[in-house]
Amino acid sequence: MNSISEYQEEFQSFLSQKIEVKDPKNLYEPIEYIMNLGGKRLRPVLVLVAADIFGNKSKEAMNAALAIEVFHNFSLVHDDIMDQASLRRGKPSVHKKWDLNTGILSGDAMLINAYQLFEHYEGQTFRELAQLFTRTAIQVCEGQQYDVDYENEIKIELADYLKMINYKTGVLVGAALEMGAIIGDASQKCRRSIYNYGSLIGKAFQLKDDYLDIFGEKEFFGKKIGGDIIENKKTFLYLKAFENISPADADALKHLYTLQPENPDQKIDTVRDIFSKSGAAEKTLAAIERYTEDAFEILGTMDIGKDEKDYLKNIGEMLMGRKV
Repeated sequence: MNSISEYQEEFQSFLSQKIEVKDPKNLYEPIEYIMNLGGKRLRPVLVLVAADIFGNKSKEAMNAALAIEVFHNFSLVHDDIMDQASLRRGKPSVHKKWDLNTGILSGDAMLINAYQLFEHYEGQTFRELAQLFTRTAIQVCEGQQYDVDYENEIKIELADYLKMINYKTGVLVGAALEMGAIIGDASQKCRRSIYNYGSLIGKAFQLKDDYLDIFGEKEFFGKKIGGDIIENKKTFLYLKAFENISPADADALKHLYTLQPENPDQKIDTVRDIFSKSGAAEKTLAAIERYTEDAFEILGTMDIGKDEKDYLKNIGEMLMGRKV
């Protein structure tokens, strides 16, 4: 097993060879731009890690890892358009640097390119990877639609929110690990277990994103703090705030989530204060820890070595403690 940084370096080298600008440049330059903005490369690294855990096949898994990363970045390009987000990883988002139509078209090309990468696999491996990817891609789209729908909903059930973040984030993390397991010829039982491990880690990852969006530090986070508040997103923090809140604060919070003020900083500060006073911030951190611990329990049942289990556990602990 390599270190996380070694997997990141190997994947970055592969990505640099594969992502190129060709004509028409206005289609491919935005793709190169978003793919080289950096990021943690979490999902492709997990493909490579799982492929090595089950079959020492990280080299064979590179194209699947790139497919996952291209698809993830495609979703970011389109999410930024839908959210009217001006920043991505501290840099102008694609539709801001170019224009709206370019962002849409380049994103579409990325989705097609992601599918093309599975052509490097044959037979049953190709079939299983393509089926998993297709199922995951439609779930991510469904999760994004739920997210959009919930912005206009007055009341959202916590279970519905958790389903939404599983579709938006959990399923792709789970799929990344299962793709590596497929390439590594893992048993069906191990494939399902590592998928479930990944989906739980993905949920914890999304809840940490929710938390950092409000309580993170801008120099680490890479995008505007309070973006979810500006967009009136009913996150885990928002839903948990109502469990222990005064009637006056409840009314204020509901009202604030109907506003789009010209200067949103006061709205962000007021909502952040309510989230803190209500205990929603602490409950979110507790939920992150709970999902991570549930994922670790699954590791205990998997038919892999102790070193491999410890490796995956370290990844979960790293994500739980991240600042970005």
